[in-house]
Amino acid sequence: MSFRYSHTFPISGPNKLPRFRQWAAENIPGVALSLPPQVPVKSTALTVRLKSVEDRAALIGKLEGVSFEKSSRKSP
Repeated sequence: MSFRYSHTFPISGPNKLPRFRQWAAENIPGVALSLPPQVPVKSTALTVRLKSVEDRAALIGKLEGVSFEKSSRKSP
């Protein structure tokens, strides 16, 4: 089965893929995702590919109210 469905959502800052992978592992562990190999730092959105409409609905439901804004790091 291929990843026929997609969802694009706002996300900013560096390390988008690791941050989203960690969130997905914690919040939607049973949903199969396909992520792009890279996302430019200046990009403000991420498109995730999913296998089914149910997986897409689960992702959208869990993303409601979640913010993936740029994480601010303080330098020492």
